[in-house]
Amino acid sequence: MAQVIYDHVTKRFDGVIAVNDLTLEVKDGEFLVLVGPSGCGKTTALRCLAGLEEVTSGDIIIGDRVVTHVPPKDRDIAMVFQNYALYPHMTVYENMAFGLKLRKVPKQEIDRRVKEVAEMLGIQDLLNRKPRQLSGGQRQRVALGRAIVREPQVFLMDEPLSNLDAKLRVQTRGELIKLQRRLGVTTIYVTHDQVEAMTMGHRIAVMNQGVLQQLDTPENLYDHPANLFVATFIGSPAMNIFPARVVVGDGTVRLVAGDVTLEAAPEQRNRLAEYSGREVLVGIRPEDLIVQPGQVSVDRQLRLPVEIVEPLGSETLVHLRGPAGTIIAKADPHVHFSVGELAAVTVKVEHLHAFDPQTELALF
Repeated sequence: MAQVIYDHVTKRFDGVIAVNDLTLEVKDGEFLVLVGPSGCGKTTALRCLAGLEEVTSGDIIIGDRVVTHVPPKDRDIAMVFQNYALYPHMTVYENMAFGLKLRKVPKQEIDRRVKEVAEMLGIQDLLNRKPRQLSGGQRQRVALGRAIVREPQVFLMDEPLSNLDAKLRVQTRGELIKLQRRLGVTTIYVTHDQVEAMTMGHRIAVMNQGVLQQLDTPENLYDHPANLFVATFIGSPAMNIFPARVVVGDGTVRLVAGDVTLEAAPEQRNRLAEYSGREVLVGIRPEDLIVQPGQVSVDRQLRLPVEIVEPLGSETLVHLRGPAGTIIAKADPHVHFSVGELAAVTVKVEHLHAFDPQTELALF
């Protein structure tokens, strides 16, 4: 086990910057998730750590060794790929043992490790099968087993669950979390799926266009996004964003967007007052809107037209016509809404977010 450090790592491909001055530290034994949209640089960052891509500038440190120019085979890492990369002509046992054989590990030790890991992963009855005889979930376990038997300092996982169906993905996700806790090996996991990121990572590194946007715990990413990109990327459905003018007067600070006026919470007033008379971008998550049918009467409520109703079983998503486009709210699944009606909406103003429209950085 070891800590991993990216020290101002940059990777360019023919003038295109895939990873831009990435600096972060992964703690010893930590499960860190790299998340972001396609093309954000997360897989490139992982491949640089594995030695599969040569960094343009900066250093990569594993434990107490600078491994920037060390060959992949000497970095003491094990990688699980999206497509599993199993040898089709080898049995499960042979696939898992292959890396150990290359390292001249004694045959008896190889047998012990393979059988022990196979039992841990529940594939002990599959050791004599070929990959073509396995399901997707079983192949994924074999790929994991091949990495685990190496007993490396660091596990690298590049979207290992993306080829599984939804139900198996949820099940395997839980198994991976328990496995990492049991082994205690430093793990860096790449995914574009924010649900995977939020449920699996001790900390999450959010990337966009090669740049690290925020490195934090799942809770802090959700409650305190550093900028507009993180705010809209983390959370499903995404945070509602609309422009509003800051109006200060009569001992209050108000946010005015069209015919909608919201009074800021006391802890928000000082920061918003700095933008008096100017526009800010206001964010509110769907779960922080209380929406009820139009006939309900609630103090200080808004009235917004219903455009679409999406019943999801456990909840209902109600699309409302807001001051600057559609606003989505989460509602009780047992409450009925009609398209076209004016719904009663109450905003939990203490949960509002605000962003500078120029820098897109969070104000609070």
